[in-house]
Amino acid sequence: MAAFDDGIVDTPLPGTGAVTTDVLIVGTGPAGASAALALATLGIDTMMITKYRWTANTPRAHITNQRAMEFFRDMGIQKQVEADATPHHMIGDTVFCTSLAGEELGRILSWGTSPARHADYVLASPTLNCDVPQNYLEPILVRNATARGAQTRFSSEYLSHTQDEDGVTVSVMDRVTGRPYDVRAKYLIAADGARSRVVADLDLPMEGRMDIAGSMNITFTADIDHLVGHRPSVLYWVVQPGSNVGGIGAGLIRMVRPWNEWLIVWGYDINGPEPVIDHAAAEQIVRNLIGDPDLDITITGTSLWGNNEMYATRLQKGRVFAAGDAIHRHPPSNGLGSNTSIQDAFNLAWKLAAVLRGQAGPDLLETYTAERAPVAKQIVLRANKSGREFGELFTALGVTDAKTEEEMREQIEERKAPTPRGGAKRRAISAAMELKNYEFNAHGVEMGQFYTSTAVIPDGTTRPTPTRDPELYYEPSTVPGSPLPHAWVGDARQTFSTLDLAPSSQFTLFTGIAGQAWADAVPDVAAALGLPVAAVVIGPGRRYTDLYFDWERLRGVDEDGALLVRPDKIVAWRSMTGVDDPAGALTAALRSLLSRTT
Repeated sequence: MAAFDDGIVDTPLPGTGAVTTDVLIVGTGPAGASAALALATLGIDTMMITKYRWTANTPRAHITNQRAMEFFRDMGIQKQVEADATPHHMIGDTVFCTSLAGEELGRILSWGTSPARHADYVLASPTLNCDVPQNYLEPILVRNATARGAQTRFSSEYLSHTQDEDGVTVSVMDRVTGRPYDVRAKYLIAADGARSRVVADLDLPMEGRMDIAGSMNITFTADIDHLVGHRPSVLYWVVQPGSNVGGIGAGLIRMVRPWNEWLIVWGYDINGPEPVIDHAAAEQIVRNLIGDPDLDITITGTSLWGNNEMYATRLQKGRVFAAGDAIHRHPPSNGLGSNTSIQDAFNLAWKLAAVLRGQAGPDLLETYTAERAPVAKQIVLRANKSGREFGELFTALGVTDAKTEEEMREQIEERKAPTPRGGAKRRAISAAMELKNYEFNAHGVEMGQFYTSTAVIPDGTTRPTPTRDPELYYEPSTVPGSPLPHAWVGDARQTFSTLDLAPSSQFTLFTGIAGQAWADAVPDVAAALGLPVAAVVIGPGRRYTDLYFDWERLRGVDEDGALLVRPDKIVAWRSMTGVDDPAGALTAALRSLLSRTT
């Protein structure tokens, strides 16, 4: 979508001096910027503020899964993201070693790059995952949101808010001038991170605890293509006795840009004094983990952060909603943080737009908590569990019970021994590495969210019983509450994903040739409800043909049945077969899921 000047001018309320907007978003991270982009694309008057001078200045989140890429595809920015990304085929050879220049303990083909898993990922989506550091992604999101009409204000700090029946008044400090001002919004979105001031003011119920472990980041540049180019990956895990807290050095060398920009994650005892990492100390840690004392490196930054295990059980209060790290706080294991934040925004944006346009009742907004709170809990628990599962590898190596660094090295070395103990250790290491698939190949966790709320109308069926591990494997379904399955359709000239045919600007009804009565009813239903609804008929001789006959297998209804898909590509309702009054059935479904009581 091209940039445009929308001519919006800040308009004060009479006698208040407040700037007005429909939706105010606090935070320009993945959640906030995605919400602003989605709302602006839908034509909603939106303002986004952050206390910072610009977007993220460190790489932070990076693994970008297929659900996030599908959002970018819907927003028309997929190619922009891919241009700044390290592609799928270069991110997956996760290595465990004693140093980058030292011995390998093993590798795991991750993020669906294994031949045994790649087909699962290709079949599931029109996109593939990739690696986009947050400091590259945020400018893309903010730029496109602003170009589409969102008002974006940097150096603008949230101070407080009050809400009433008609809206929210937010006090903001201009950090350039030092002057406070008010923003009057109909709705407020808190996307200001794991230490969210808005959520603290809102006093949302939370479970878990913060700062359960300490980590430090060290960013640096170094050309180490000779050590990693033959085993391309985002993550290189180093087990190096004696190098950190407790004597078990488990450090992560993370690729930021191949193969000369890097980030090291290193642990410290959060219950003790904060470590002072000066330039010399940072260089020593880098050289230890890489294993080359003479390597030319440049330290570019250091920072400390805490690992959290906390999630909100309610994501909203009145006209204020929270998204992203503000409501799910966890370590980076599984690469779930920014991806889940983006999906929070996708879920909320269309609902706010529908209510603001008078197309839905306000009760629709209550479904945000019903649908996203279970996801917040799931990913927080999964990420922390994945982090703890590293203990299985340490136990298998024999380093957890060793008393000295030398004993730890002997234990690691024993894996090579042609003895029963050596054989047992090799088997234990193999089993521990297999367990890490639940972090690095958890396709079901990434793709398989299922919603239960009043914005989904059950049809009496249940989700199919998984045929494989539901955390590792995603199995598509059209049971209401499921994401719309991907299949390639089209004609002799063009190919489309079914996801492309259900854009976020509308509701979409899918049917087959025998269900033409459904399609015929759509224009009258849309006009009567004042709602954008489009019909897609898939079959030979129509605009969209089931090219590989995959849609027939995936659609879950008869050819004369129908699937109603929400703007966020969730199946909201379905009819297994044709009915006598398709217009009446469709109208009733839309009125119900949109909480329209009149």
